[in-house]
Amino acid sequence: MSFAEKITGLLARPNQQQDPAGGPEVPWYLKYGSQLLGIVGAFFAILFGLWNVLSIITLSVSCMVAGIIQMIAGFVVMALEAPCCFVCIDKVNVMADKVDAKPMYFRAGLYCALAVPPIFMCFGLASLFGSGLIFATGVVYGMMALGKKASAADMRAAAQQTDYGGNAATSQAATTSDRAGIVNNAQPFSFTGAVGTDSNV
Repeated sequence: MSFAEKITGLLARPNQQQDPAGGPEVPWYLKYGSQLLGIVGAFFAILFGLWNVLSIITLSVSCMVAGIIQMIAGFVVMALEAPCCFVCIDKVNVMADKVDAKPMYFRAGLYCALAVPPIFMCFGLASLFGSGLIFATGVVYGMMALGKKASAADMRAAAQQTDYGGNAATSQAATTSDRAGIVNNAQPFSFTGAVGTDSNV
């Protein structure tokens, strides 16, 4: 058994499908790396959230509230990334399966939205590191939702074929024919006198 298969077996969920959201195929190291980053980020978010809660000793209410939000965010991310940590709670697996069925950008948006408020409420190393790891997990899921980047040759070929959403040759021919029509339909300028003025002279 290879190292990759061991990590895959450790991080796999009981009823996990290969790609339930029907999204783009992602490499195993990115998929399980983001899951591992989420677990580590959730652990540190809970730990540093507790540190922020203890700042009530210095009468900093905003840091206490930020610590509570950060701990809740850590528990949510831990429940979604490693539901095996909450074996005694039945609803956690159901919630994790529902989130797994949604596209990856939903999870990315959820993690980024959970990570931002504690940083703004109590700016410090504890909030930056704890919520920053959750935000980084959301960014990784967002990159996976975008999909695989095309090769340089494919992008170059697509750029040569299209010009503002259309075929370059067709748009150039249409432009040339329009301009040719304008020039060909132009009438020469000539001066004609007013009608009826010759008889008066």
